Amino acid sequence: MSGYQNACRAMASVRVWDPFVRLFHWSLAASIALAWLTSTSRDTIHNDFGYAAASLVAVRLLWGLFGPRYARFTHFCRHPLQVLGYLRDIVAGREARHIGHNPAGGAMVVVLLTMISVTAFTGWMMTTDAYFGVDWVQIVHKLSADTVIALVVVHVAGVVLASLRHRENLVKAMVTGHKRPPDEGDVT
Repeated sequence: MSGYQNACRAMASVRVWDPFVRLFHWSLAASIALAWLTSTSRDTIHNDFGYAAASLVAVRLLWGLFGPRYARFTHFCRHPLQVLGYLRDIVAGREARHIGHNPAGGAMVVVLLTMISVTAFTGWMMTTDAYFGVDWVQIVHKLSADTVIALVVVHVAGVVLASLRHRENLVKAMVTGHKRPPDEGDVT
């Protein structure tokens, strides 16, 4: 390729994340952060952020079934052995660039959605007459919330690593919805 062709290719982009996925992602991040920050509040605001997160997850589950290509679970949910293979490739420094979620990122989506659901459900349980003040419900809620925060840290670290390794700003891609076009060897 000539220098001109390389420059044109660098300016080109491919739409990956649709507006709903981007709005969902940032809204869920805000809901989780605000629920975490208000966890000791006596107000109902903590519950409101938890309900917002639960509602977002419910809609995302539907979008994962009926949304566009890169939003669908069938596009990014991989067998656990494929995820482990991808993690080995990361350690070896030979992981492929994926236009959508890579296998580790897809697994993180599933685990995060699951743990957010557990956190929201146990949070709701704590507001009912049947489970208000029940120790095991409070323990599961606290452990699942702490797990969500730990997973968010791992998620951000993975985004930073993939951005550096593949020379692509994934945060910007989740804002604009666009990534650079696939190169030879990239997984679409």
